[in-house]
Amino acid sequence: MTDAKLRQEHKLIAEWVDSNSVVLDLGCDEGILLAHLAETKQVTGYGIEIDINNVVAAMGRGVSVIQADLEAGLAGFDDKSVDTVIIGQTLQSLRNTEKLVDEIMRVGKRAIVSFPNFGYWRVRSYLYFRGRMPVSKRLPYEWYNTPNLHLFTIKDFEQLCRDKDITICDQRYQTGQHMNSMLTRMSPNVFAELAVFCIQPKASSS
Repeated sequence: MTDAKLRQEHKLIAEWVDSNSVVLDLGCDEGILLAHLAETKQVTGYGIEIDINNVVAAMGRGVSVIQADLEAGLAGFDDKSVDTVIIGQTLQSLRNTEKLVDEIMRVGKRAIVSFPNFGYWRVRSYLYFRGRMPVSKRLPYEWYNTPNLHLFTIKDFEQLCRDKDITICDQRYQTGQHMNSMLTRMSPNVFAELAVFCIQPKASSS
């Protein structure tokens, strides 16, 4: 049975994952997405998660999960050993984001990345009118206890892909529960709260 906690972005990610493929979910949380993919797409899934409580919850869903810190990299995985690497709303919380992006491109034939867009207009207006870092449902932390170390926008991520010679295969945008509205299609860096990108190394594109 599909987990009721499945997020809107998970549904999109599931559309992009091939049936009977090998999936690695980095920062898999409670294993909700991997359990859904195993049920609906018959994937062979593995998760990496640092929080022991989340590891236990994921194992309770039948997910194969390793307790590990993503900052240490993915040395246990061979080059192109995974069909799809998923990293959902985690890149911004890493100290060495660039290193992990390199590792994702090494290990995976492609990757699906989601992240909060700090260029969203409500974030901009909060800073402009209140002069403080924004606190919201999507960003519920104060500046001094937030896990978000790198505050980047959609345009920043696109530039990273260009710098790393990474191909963007597809991209979708979410605001609230709405995916790819007219406004987000027109100007995603302003109107999207969350971005979901499908990427792969340039050499693999064809």
